[in-house]
Amino acid sequence: MAEESTDNKMSRRQFLKNSGYVAGGVVGGGIIGGLVTNQFQSGAPTQDQSQQEGGQATQDFSRALTYFSRREDFDVLSQMTELIYPSDDNGPGAIELGAAFYIDKQLSGAWGHNAREYMQGPFHEGEPTQGYQSRLKRHELIFQGIQKVKQYSQSNYDASFLDLEEEQQIEILTAFENGEVEIDGAPNEQFFALIRAATLEGVYADPLYGGNRNMDGWRMKEYPGNKMSYINEIDSGEFYDEEPSSLNAHMDQ
Repeated sequence: MAEESTDNKMSRRQFLKNSGYVAGGVVGGGIIGGLVTNQFQSGAPTQDQSQQEGGQATQDFSRALTYFSRREDFDVLSQMTELIYPSDDNGPGAIELGAAFYIDKQLSGAWGHNAREYMQGPFHEGEPTQGYQSRLKRHELIFQGIQKVKQYSQSNYDASFLDLEEEQQIEILTAFENGEVEIDGAPNEQFFALIRAATLEGVYADPLYGGNRNMDGWRMKEYPGNKMSYINEIDSGEFYDEEPSSLNAHMDQ
């Protein structure tokens, strides 16, 4: 079992290296390793889905879905985020940090519907430096991409993406990253690029937006979060260190 775990870590490390995820220190501290787990639970909220308030368990509504209506689609997205940002000894991965919940909320909002962008024709192929170039809204592109992932898995491995071995899942993501799978209405690489960028945002964004659960993404980066002021510390000659704080903390004051 130990040898199998090591092989998985090395293959994932190679995948991240080949994909350029470690360039510029985006994935800091060697965030590599770990296993993907299913975050959907049935029945009453579990400890992971609830918060203790006044001695009673209250449901954590940041775990509520606002865009996805099919469990399988969200599970596929969760698996993809974990492969992009997996857990290891340095800290939790994308699933535990709630990156998929962050993406879900973004897809149902202005970002997912390109609400502040010009989306009328005529449409021409853009340059890579021009950013998002597609007639599809982001939520349409990501929804289509997830369906393509499921279809590609069935066609090439005769199994559901969720049932595949990790190495096979990585092979599928690599195919999408390399533009080997046709995406209707957008550059083939655009889907994976969006998922990758949104995953990292979900890991490091303020927890107010649904990701970075318990601010553990910030803790791995030793980032203090959203501080209103450092006036009490700026003149200190001693090393300064404290727990990070989120926008939610300011709302409670």
